[in-house]
Amino acid sequence: MQATDIILENNIDKLLNKASEKFQVEFENVRVGSHKMHILQIADLDRYIDQLAEESRDKIELPFWAKIWPASILLSHYLTSFPEPAAGRQVIELGCGIGLAGLFCAARGFDVVLSDNNTDALLFAKINILKNNLQKKVSIMPVDFTRDRLQKKFDYIVGSEIFYRESGYRGLVKFLLFHLQTSPHAEVVLSADYRRQAKKFFQTARKEFYIDQKNIGYKEQEDQSGDQERFLCAIYRMKAIKK
Repeated sequence: MQATDIILENNIDKLLNKASEKFQVEFENVRVGSHKMHILQIADLDRYIDQLAEESRDKIELPFWAKIWPASILLSHYLTSFPEPAAGRQVIELGCGIGLAGLFCAARGFDVVLSDNNTDALLFAKINILKNNLQKKVSIMPVDFTRDRLQKKFDYIVGSEIFYRESGYRGLVKFLLFHLQTSPHAEVVLSADYRRQAKKFFQTARKEFYIDQKNIGYKEQEDQSGDQERFLCAIYRMKAIKK
């Protein structure tokens, strides 16, 4: 199934069968604010990675897109503090993976594009759109933000944990600048583990954007014992410098 086929397919059973042919999957309930989503992901990511390592002697591509990262949860919570959207306000989530932040934006009334350059990620994202009955508010699109250009601009560009490839930093900055609306409210909102500093990205981005950083702690329940794992994530709000 090609990426374009995934975009057009609206039969969730067919898509789930396609995902299940390659992965062991399950839905997880995720709540942000007053909204709850049923999010498809790989059932045991660590076990799947071990299986990949055993089956291949070559370099393997790790499916990190399939994990609900603390930074994506935090970004979803943070975006709930934004004002209710005016009609037609549009969001694109870059490197969306399973699409968590974009789906919660759609639940609040934004028109959303979930984008990724990984076909499996787009498959999972499309299933999550249909599972949560958001097909009227959300579309998916194959996008490589390091080089692609789209035919539209967005009020908000959001993304979590997209600083994974230093070689793509310059292309990412150009994508953000090209696709952000010129309206005063328009901005980029990115999140990442605090330890992922991405200094070279921000050295480039500060030539084009005003950047505000806010560090926020996050606690995630780890097991039935009630033990919690603590994370520190950074939220970056970026507004284009008017020239």
